[in-house]
Amino acid sequence: MELQLDPLFQTITLVVLVLILIADLLIILKRPHIPAPKESTLWVVFYVTLALIFAGVLWIVAGGEVAGQFVAGWLTEYSLSIDNLFVFVLIMGQFAVPRRYQQEVLMVGIIIALILRGAFILVGATIIENFSPIFYLFGAFLIYTAIRQAFPGDDDDDEQKENLIVRTLRRVLPMSDSYDGKKVITRVDGKKLFTPMIIVFVAIGVTDLLFAIDSIPAIFGITQSPFIVFTANLFALMGLRQLYFLLGDLLDRLKYLHFGIAFILAFIGVKLILHAMHVNELPFINGGEPIEWAPEISTWVSLAVIVLSMAVATVASLLAARRQPSAVGAQDAAAEVADEKGTPATVEHPERD
Repeated sequence: MELQLDPLFQTITLVVLVLILIADLLIILKRPHIPAPKESTLWVVFYVTLALIFAGVLWIVAGGEVAGQFVAGWLTEYSLSIDNLFVFVLIMGQFAVPRRYQQEVLMVGIIIALILRGAFILVGATIIENFSPIFYLFGAFLIYTAIRQAFPGDDDDDEQKENLIVRTLRRVLPMSDSYDGKKVITRVDGKKLFTPMIIVFVAIGVTDLLFAIDSIPAIFGITQSPFIVFTANLFALMGLRQLYFLLGDLLDRLKYLHFGIAFILAFIGVKLILHAMHVNELPFINGGEPIEWAPEISTWVSLAVIVLSMAVATVASLLAARRQPSAVGAQDAAAEVADEKGTPATVEHPERD
């Protein structure tokens, strides 16, 4: 269904949300610190409440279907964003980023993600408008991604690509051996050098790019409105840095979360293929005519599947975690040492164990 929202409403919404993000960034820059659990909880609750209020506004302005699409898209992106945190923890630990500067790194990652996802959304919306069979490709890609998510194989290839980027940067850019606060460029013996923070930003950016490729087709399986797609992404990324500090060691305990996310991706992939069949235009499938028996899965069914999948995966993970106490991760110890010395323990040898 093509959504018709007032352009003025869309403009005002985007301006307000961008101003909130800018205010959030200014707070970090003014007072870099390690947020306490209470502070992180309040911020996460604030952003979740803000998203629900926005859903209520959409309900009033455009109706329940539009509001439901936003909530389903937001929850999908939120679950995928939580999955991002696992990788962020690895990156922060790998390069031993001092914890008091991790907020700035995460905020830069969020800004990079918004830019990349905005570009993907514009491209995706244009392709969908002019080439409806793209839903077949999106659906197949999401099912493939779901299988990889549920049954991850050897990640050596991805690690080699990442390490290749890191090694290339170290060869090309003059690099210092230690952090200088949150600076990207420092001066050593009168020479300007990049700090390891530039490598962290690049690693975060590459990660965001990969997650954008996965997440944008998923949300287009729920709504084809670029405005709803972008705002759902924006609200999902809001509060992500606070969630990073709030969850902390809990991330290690969510051992079944990837199964929940995989099920959501597979479900949306099937939904996209069914939608592609319902509006089929490919001449070699059913003579180019729509396949009438292919059902259209409603927004509310999608929302129920997303909520139940994440709830089951989270509860199962926490129950399993209670049976086996978790140990302190090596990255946490490295981060604590880095806090005291300000030196990245693994910059000289960025390869993971």
